[in-house]
Amino acid sequence: MKIIVPMAGKGSRLRPHTLTVPKPLIPIAGKPIVQRLVEKITNDCGEKVDEIAYIIGDFGKVVENDLIKIAEKLGAKGTIYYQNEALGTAHAINCAKESLKGQIVVAFADTLFVSDFKLDLESDGVIWVKKVEDPTGFGVVKLNDEGNITDFFEKPEEFISDLAIIGIYYFKSGEKLSKEINYILENNIKDKGEFQLTTAMDNMIKKGDKFTLGEVTDWMDCGNKKVAVETNSKVLDYEKDILEIPESAVVENSLVIPPCFIGKDAVIINSKVGPNVSIGKGTKILESNVRYSLIQEKSVLKDANIANSMIGSHAQYFGVARDLSIGDYNILDFKGNEY
Repeated sequence: MKIIVPMAGKGSRLRPHTLTVPKPLIPIAGKPIVQRLVEKITNDCGEKVDEIAYIIGDFGKVVENDLIKIAEKLGAKGTIYYQNEALGTAHAINCAKESLKGQIVVAFADTLFVSDFKLDLESDGVIWVKKVEDPTGFGVVKLNDEGNITDFFEKPEEFISDLAIIGIYYFKSGEKLSKEINYILENNIKDKGEFQLTTAMDNMIKKGDKFTLGEVTDWMDCGNKKVAVETNSKVLDYEKDILEIPESAVVENSLVIPPCFIGKDAVIINSKVGPNVSIGKGTKILESNVRYSLIQEKSVLKDANIANSMIGSHAQYFGVARDLSIGDYNILDFKGNEY
């Protein structure tokens, strides 16, 4: 089986954090989002995953090598494809057409989920969904009396269904999916101005394919700072026992309240950290109180009292009580330090 991971989006809603790091590679509780996603699918699907194909933008060779290493650690081949124009979900998947063979899982890399991720191998396709209060911002599915999917709707303005597609799909035949995507591309068939995967799946259902539901108990978005911090907290809560303070970290005269992730070479002095805090490699927390926050690598916080915050790498904050969103390499100083 193959996993196809479209991840070429710019992540503009998560700026400034995505100005230097692609959104799927932002660490959540110590692991990049995309790594958590493909680990979940590979470990739980019950099938041998032999290839993970990433569809990316111009992320650079360092990122590409990191993605390949993630696949190789899971015993799979890592393949890189490129999407140079944002023309829709079907167009993105088509960029990896050489890998659309046999059983495939398509997993868009901006979401994490909790589910008993077992594949219904009797179905031609499985689509994972979650009930939402406001479905107007999502693709949704409509079911028949047997519980099979009959229709797809992209961001419906009027209520049709509250079963939102979370961006995870199983296809028994990658070749069949590829054929339908080629058809809509060649005939310039667009929905909401883009080539949609739902259009291809709708054609497959009309030709007799059976699509069933995969349900999730939790769906965690990482689309903006607020929900990324919430997702970090949720992941830590799901891993309640997580409080692995590495030997290289320094914790002096401080209280660390689990669940927390503490990276290698982190320094925590005269501070209170937690609950639900992730601290990246080499970050220093000095004379501070940090709760419900996500802090990346090699940053410095001093005299800070923060919560519900997201701070990038190589950032510095010397300050007061704040709900923060600070990008990489930024400095906010309310203490009059000299540089």
